[in-house]
Amino acid sequence: MASDAKRPKLDGGSTLDASSDDRLQDFLRWCDTVGLTLSDKVYLSRDGTVADYGMLAREDIEEGEVIFTIPRTALLFQGTSPVKAVLEEGKDSLESASGWVPLLMALMWEYTSPKSHWRPYLSLWPDFKALDHPMFWSKEERVSLLQGTGVPEAVDTDLANIQREYDDIVLPFIRAHSDLWSPEKHTLELYRSLVAFVMAYSFQEPLEEEDENDEKDAFPMMVPMADMLNHVANHSANVVYTPDCLKMVSVRRIGTGEEVFNTYGEMANWQLLHMYGFAEPYPGNSHDTADIQMSNVYKAAVQVLQSQAEQRLLVEKWSMLCEMEMVGEKGVFIFSRVGSLTVTELYHTLKILCMSAEEFGEFRENEGWEEAEEEEDEDEKMTQALSNEGIPQLPPAWRRLLLSAVRLTLDQYRGGLKEDKDLLEAREAYARLGSRERHALQVRYGQKVILHQLLELTQP
Repeated sequence: MASDAKRPKLDGGSTLDASSDDRLQDFLRWCDTVGLTLSDKVYLSRDGTVADYGMLAREDIEEGEVIFTIPRTALLFQGTSPVKAVLEEGKDSLESASGWVPLLMALMWEYTSPKSHWRPYLSLWPDFKALDHPMFWSKEERVSLLQGTGVPEAVDTDLANIQREYDDIVLPFIRAHSDLWSPEKHTLELYRSLVAFVMAYSFQEPLEEEDENDEKDAFPMMVPMADMLNHVANHSANVVYTPDCLKMVSVRRIGTGEEVFNTYGEMANWQLLHMYGFAEPYPGNSHDTADIQMSNVYKAAVQVLQSQAEQRLLVEKWSMLCEMEMVGEKGVFIFSRVGSLTVTELYHTLKILCMSAEEFGEFRENEGWEEAEEEEDEDEKMTQALSNEGIPQLPPAWRRLLLSAVRLTLDQYRGGLKEDKDLLEAREAYARLGSRERHALQVRYGQKVILHQLLELTQP
């Protein structure tokens, strides 16, 4: 749900062009026909929202009020599309790592079919230009604006997976069902746009506890009207799932004129930009995080080696950490504004890497496990040790290792903290930035603040 171009407006004084307004009116009429009910206390608007389109309160809304209700028959996914029988029959050939191919095949058919039941809904995105995920930026732009944040690498992985999925799974299926799909109409470009559409706008129903051990899978689905709401960490409404319908319910009082916000989950700014095409302005995202690559901790440990014996010992320690599944080649240690979020992995990594040869030998003889306190007490102990309050009290060797890893991480960014801070605070210069530059700046700055805070906490 990109925070720049997004959704049309319903209310007096609309600034939308006529075609956009017509599409919105068609969508709202469609909502009536499918039984989607919208409270009189809200309206869709472009003015007064954080994005082009959003939902505003016309009147005060109290906590617990139902803002709108969507019958399950109005949801769009592979099980509600007219092509469901074909997709079900060929489900084995549509299996993929993402699990999204059946939905995407249904969306390709619905989006290009003039007979689609969901046409008034899908027509709100006539060309998907409202989507501005980094996957649509040039590679040079991603690197120059987002180097060090983890976004360029995530996008490269996405694009490679999309290409492989389309070539190996989608295209053969299209050719085998040429009465419904065609390579000329259902192109890689359309498929990529629909992947971004699903990333930004879909919902996934949480599994019930009794289903978690079953083979039943949660799958994404398109939820008309619910995807009109923008996201902030301090949201005001949540989706409630019932057997017959989905409801958007207020979780706090919403005053007249306030925008109604949903939540996409506890997501860091880099995740919001990667998946939705926007970032929350600093310091609004209380869920923001910064990553330290596990490989940077290894590199930091290498920097202080003084002999081949120490090098061999480090390799043995790292191998054990890999066997314990504490570290991995592309793994990261995650930090929030209040401390580590990957507590167990980081605690054991620092502990083992900083052991003497004698301590490590004894640890290995015990197969990596010691006589320990109760598990809950141990978890609490580790969490406290790697909180902002506990990090300055860590053993000096642990702090030095962590300090070096933070410095290596900061070296991967383009530009420093002060440079980004000055740009954020220079109102005129910030206003001249394009939306991509602004979102990238918010991502970079939030991460650098967390890493610089960690620098201070690990100083001798």
